[in-house]
Amino acid sequence: MVSQLKKDKRVEATTHQKVYRPWGWYQSIDESERFKVKRICVQPKASLSLQKHHHRAEHWVVVKGTAEVLCDDQTMLLSENQSTYIPLGAVHRLSNPGSIPLEMIEVQSGSYLEEDDIIRLEDNYGRG
Repeated sequence: MVSQLKKDKRVEATTHQKVYRPWGWYQSIDESERFKVKRICVQPKASLSLQKHHHRAEHWVVVKGTAEVLCDDQTMLLSENQSTYIPLGAVHRLSNPGSIPLEMIEVQSGSYLEEDDIIRLEDNYGRG
């Protein structure tokens, strides 16, 4: 099975469904040519990098906990059942200011949805 996945150049041959990062983890739920849906968990007091994307916009829906969202020059707090939109090219960061894990659903849309479209401007974990 793995040999066939590698032959077909499928990401499943080398990547687990749940991907761990220094701030928590994400899990791909669904994807198609112009959208991808992820479940993201950010540990308490952790933050993703300050970043932007050239090819995608994102919709974030908080399903558990509290999110601190920086989008360009605006900072907002979101709680369960609240959402926000991150436009293509916007400088943004997701943080968990709370004491319980933050869980959210992210819907990416755009012409290119791979992880190498992350332009990190600042990172707490020394990633470039």
